[in-house]
Amino acid sequence: MADSVVSADVMSLAGELGAERSKPGWSSFSLALNEEQKEIRDWAHTFAADVIRPAASEWDEREETPWPVIQEAAKIGLYGLDANINLFVDPTGLLMPLVHEELFWGDAGIGMSLKGTGLASSAIFSNGTPEQWSQWMGRCYGTVDDVRVAAFCSSEPGAGSDVSAIRTRAVYDSATDEWVINGQKAWATNGGIADIHVVVATVDPSLGTKGQAAFVVPRTEVHGLEMGTKLRKHGLRASHTADVFFDNVRIPAANVLGGKEKLDERLARAREAAAGTGSSSGRNASMATFEMTRHIVGAQAIGIARAAYEVALDYAKTREQFGRPIIDNQGIAFKLADMAMEIDAARLLVWRAANMSAALMRGETPDYRHGEGSMAKLKAGEVAVKVTEEAIQILGGNGYTREYPVERMHRDAKIYTIFEGTSEIQRLVIARAISGMRIR
Repeated sequence: MADSVVSADVMSLAGELGAERSKPGWSSFSLALNEEQKEIRDWAHTFAADVIRPAASEWDEREETPWPVIQEAAKIGLYGLDANINLFVDPTGLLMPLVHEELFWGDAGIGMSLKGTGLASSAIFSNGTPEQWSQWMGRCYGTVDDVRVAAFCSSEPGAGSDVSAIRTRAVYDSATDEWVINGQKAWATNGGIADIHVVVATVDPSLGTKGQAAFVVPRTEVHGLEMGTKLRKHGLRASHTADVFFDNVRIPAANVLGGKEKLDERLARAREAAAGTGSSSGRNASMATFEMTRHIVGAQAIGIARAAYEVALDYAKTREQFGRPIIDNQGIAFKLADMAMEIDAARLLVWRAANMSAALMRGETPDYRHGEGSMAKLKAGEVAVKVTEEAIQILGGNGYTREYPVERMHRDAKIYTIFEGTSEIQRLVIARAISGMRIR
């Protein structure tokens, strides 16, 4: 009798708690995609399967920007400012990584040609004013009839991970109300062929990263902007990467992102802080951009890893040795099990960071307390390298040839442990976040 009373009490309590926690706010966590997210994901997947994949090998060999593919993407609404806004304005934050994963599942080089412009437009959005958004973001993409690309220029020959070492200078000429930019940028996606270049330059060298700002440089409206060496890369060969030189490039004062007045105020606070008479605030122009894109870069890496995994799985199920499919051997089956697990683990980190980044869309403040964006990018990049390597191993000699795509996928994956913050830099960001210490 006592047992039945206890049981009834437990069930009653569980029912009351269940009713209370069914209210809005208790049921906000979900890994299930809604119908619109599924439709957009499938739309991107169809384009990747029907347009990108058939062209992947050709453009990798040509090492050229695949303008016909970009034009096709623009025609169906997958490339352009409207498309980018549609993906960005999502309170879950998942649409952007969902689409990036599918496009890079198709091919990473072409995917980067389609999505490399997003880094420049993100820089304008994160550092610019509403007026600058209207003026410049549309020009990053062009129109359906005149598609264009944009470039974000931060890295330099002597300033990769160390953005404090940027030497490109922007000097204000009060006589003409212009900025004069001199310097060299390296490893710029779309560098030299872009209509819009967003350039991070030093305004006050004595302030380190606090003395930097981002500038919009429209290539067709200035003199002195020249493309340097176009790089021949290990991977992402369908994506244009080059050095860019700035020789007394003059732009209107209004082209500094955020506006000159706010820049002057920020520099004054930084100088007061350096002199010990005030406090400094504000974000570095490069870091503000990378913060918004790290989980998206992670989604790209997941797309590459998933593509290689699927090739390896299919091959293992159909390739026979000693009278049976090679997946029948634990040595192969366990590799595939680990590959599937690691891809899912990386995706969950990316989705978490994406949801956190979308706080602004929900009227909240993003709160990356433990380097969650860096965690997502770090994990996904290293998973992509490992999974594509294991895919080659599973395919054996075939995997080492260009007859199978895993060779190209492996080449494409490696950059994800290097660009937009190396794996070592991501670990440094995470370590500083979890410890609260200035680890070097």
